[in-house]
Amino acid sequence: MSAGLAERLPRLLSLVPYLLARPGIPLADVAADFGIGERQLRRDLELLWMCGLPGYGPGDLVDLSFSGDTVTVTEDAGMRRPLRLTTAEGTALLVALRTLGDLPGMVDTDAVRRATAKIERAVGDAGAGGVAVEVSRQEQATTAAVREALEAGRALRIRYYTAGRDDVTRRTVDPMRLLLVEGRGYLEAWCRRAGAVRLFRLDRVDDVAVLDEPAAAPPDAAPTDLSGGVFPARPEHGSAVLLLEPWARWVAEYYPVEQVVEIPPEQPPEPDGDDTGHDHGHRGHGSEGRARVLLRYADPAWLVRLVLGLGGGARILEPAGLAAEVARRAAQALAQADGAAGDRTGGNGTGAERG
Repeated sequence: MSAGLAERLPRLLSLVPYLLARPGIPLADVAADFGIGERQLRRDLELLWMCGLPGYGPGDLVDLSFSGDTVTVTEDAGMRRPLRLTTAEGTALLVALRTLGDLPGMVDTDAVRRATAKIERAVGDAGAGGVAVEVSRQEQATTAAVREALEAGRALRIRYYTAGRDDVTRRTVDPMRLLLVEGRGYLEAWCRRAGAVRLFRLDRVDDVAVLDEPAAAPPDAAPTDLSGGVFPARPEHGSAVLLLEPWARWVAEYYPVEQVVEIPPEQPPEPDGDDTGHDHGHRGHGSEGRARVLLRYADPAWLVRLVLGLGGGARILEPAGLAAEVARRAAQALAQADGAAGDRTGGNGTGAERG
């Protein structure tokens, strides 16, 4: 199916029930609601005239009545009912709507909440009633400030955490637009520090201020191409396979990962006669098991620091060179810790007081 047909077919299927609910609606209003021009709308309506039920005789085809610049459906050919969402589609839509609703200033939140209520009623108990989307107060405040700057045409000063370099920087940026990609909010802006367009994840902005000076992005500052995702693969990027323990699975949500493979949790050992009730070092995490993920990175040193900082929560399976570097750094840190402990006990490791 061509891209044009794939986009047009859902619209054609939605037009008839939409028009049935709004007899005599102006063509301009229909085009605006569907996000198309009036010329395209007229082509769609002309095609509908040839659509209908097998037999394709009188009463079998869709029929429309035009009066001036308005249109009314006089024969629906059985296309009275609107498209129905599957449970999976309804759940995905609810998650997106709830994320939007928790980001004040990004959209018309009242309209989003009304749409959310309608989808919740349509999906019912089998849907996403238990799905919760949490947006921190800091992210809400950041989104509101960014929206204010966009509406006023003002520059922003932000303090931003760059996960790929494990670094916090202060930047002055000229905001261009707010985005919601893969369930996360982003600010797209001209970064004066980098001299280029950059995407800033809103939950990684820990301080923001709207400046009095006007935003001044260069005329040739082009929007980011997101067709390949926010973090597209580049030739200079490396990739590593990580094994995440249950308590470190947040890594797969915080950093861009691919090929997530779920590993069922191991069954706890059967208690024996001398069991004392200790967990022998195991941590309780319900039924959630480990995960094996593919993570792309720009800086190998950053990935080594990440794994070391997780304290056994993650292990590099591939490449072997990075796994060896993590082991070397860990052994080095242990040796330094042992040396420091020896110094505190007087150098002989016994700590005995002299008589």
